[in-house]
Amino acid sequence: MQLEVCGDKLDSRELRNVLGCFGTGVTVVTTLDKNGQKVGLTANSFSSVSLDPPIVLWSLSKQSKSLNAFMDASRFVINVLSMEQLPLSKQFSKPLDDRFIGVSSSEGLGSLPVLNDCAANIECRAVSSQEVGDHILFLGQIERYNYLEKETLLFCNGAYAKAVQV
Repeated sequence: MQLEVCGDKLDSRELRNVLGCFGTGVTVVTTLDKNGQKVGLTANSFSSVSLDPPIVLWSLSKQSKSLNAFMDASRFVINVLSMEQLPLSKQFSKPLDDRFIGVSSSEGLGSLPVLNDCAANIECRAVSSQEVGDHILFLGQIERYNYLEKETLLFCNGAYAKAVQV
């Protein structure tokens, strides 16, 4: 389908379809709230920003119930999910009281939860946040990471996907 945009108003559903053409990895971002409770959510708005210094970014809707925890946090962990962790992606995107029930994790820097068996874990010190439109961008400096040779879970065109090497 080819659409032309006329005027100043964009159709938000169609814009989501357009942006969904760009495939992304799937992550669960974790931290601790001010009471020391684990907080985590599924996010595919993750990107590398800089290698020197090593900086990454991710974004969160201003409507998220987890926003205050991440705004107050001095650290966060990007857990890049493997194909076999698709159920975790769904679990951390649901409005559950405790998204960590049954989840295997280890204690990372600052006692933050690091999900086990991920394709990669990236532990970050928060360096800044900025309001942009209906989201908050979070920038973090990488302080520790690890990765396993596992297939990474992807999301594209509104569905989970698998990379195919060509």
